[in-house]
Order: sequence, then structure tokens, then C-alpha cells
Amino acid sequence: MKTVGIIGGIGPESTIEYYRFIIAGYRARTNDDSYPAIIINSVDLSKLVGWMNANELDAVTNYLAAAIEKLARAGADFAALAANTPHIVINQIRERSPLPMISIVEATRDKASALGLRRLGLFGTRFTMQSQFYPETFAEKQITIVVPNEAEQDYIHEKYFTELIKNIFLSETRARLLEIVRRMKNDDAIDGLILGGTELPLILREGGDDQLPFLDTTRIHADAIVDEILS
Repeated sequence: MKTVGIIGGIGPESTIEYYRFIIAGYRARTNDDSYPAIIINSVDLSKLVGWMNANELDAVTNYLAAAIEKLARAGADFAALAANTPHIVINQIRERSPLPMISIVEATRDKASALGLRRLGLFGTRFTMQSQFYPETFAEKQITIVVPNEAEQDYIHEKYFTELIKNIFLSETRARLLEIVRRMKNDDAIDGLILGGTELPLILREGGDDQLPFLDTTRIHADAIVDEILS
């Protein structure tokens, strides 16, 4: 059994979900009473957000690469970033990582492809929605990514950092997010929605329109991590 090293804390609430999902997924696939080996290095979200706001991506890379090196010294066999936004610099991190990495974006792309989805909406932080790492990765499977309009992006980003990261989940916020989903379905012809922020499934886990699948990137990533633990 391999040991997974997780870069957590981006944010803390979704890191807890990762731990639960990995243990549940592992135990569902094994026939004994064992548990998976997990090492979590919880980093400082405020530092990462500050650097990203200032577009200091080299600082983000240096910080996360050092965090992965710490996981390697602790005995991890592979690593995962328990968040979407830091994948802005995933290629730079992989070049420096002493450990193989399981990407949340690649895992979600493969899930979407398996489901036959071809035009997906993307919710996340502004960094995620405006970056090219989702469109470029999904284009490898001929899947198109559609993001909300500028005002909707502003709303989602603001609620992400003033509410969701702080474990605040309001019914009116959920209702507005679902309104954006419905608009994108009608206007942009999306056939699914990527919850491209690991706090988003905490407020949208029940879904909205039954005919529009929501891709929970936290759960999808956790499943891919369990695959690697057992490989």
C-alpha cells in the first residue's frame, strides 16, 4: 500500500472532506479492517491568496514545491494538491517535485470524458475561472470549458473567500449559484458543471437541475488518490 501526501489547508474545510472521502473510498474497496496511510501538510492559505492576487506565481511555486519536499521527507510515495486553484502552477511544481502527483484537473477531465460530457461550465475562484489550465487540460479530450460572465465570476469569487472558505454556507448564496447554473444551461448550452473549487461541493452537494450533472472535484480527486494508494 502506498502512502499519500496531501497538501491541505487550501482550504481547511475541504481538506477534512478529503480525509473522509479517502478513508471511505479505501475501506469500500478493501475487505479488511485496515486504513490507508495519509500524511497531510496543511499550508497557509492567506500566503497563497496574497501571492496570487499580486500575480507572484513564482512565490506560489516555491512555497508549494517546498511543501511537497516536506511530504517526501515524511515518507509519502506520491502527492496531491487538495485544491483546484494551485494547479495554475502545476507544471512548474511537477518539474521540481520529488514525488509523482495526482492532478485534480486531470482526474476530473477523465471522469467527464467517461460520462460523455462535452461542454462543461466551470465554477471556482477567479484565478481558476480565468486561467487556462482547465480549458487546456480538457481540450485533450475534446471537451469545451465555459465560464460564467464577468459579474457572475465576481460574485462566485467574493462568496468563495468571504463565506465558503470560512465554513459559512447560506441558502441565499446557494440559490444565486443555482441561478447562474440555470442561466448557463439556457444561454451557453452546458451539459454539466465542474465544481472547480473544493469548497463548492459543500454548498452545492445536493445539486440543482436533475438533468445537469455536477462534477464534485473533491470526491473525484479522492477516488483517484485511492486508486493510486491501492495500485
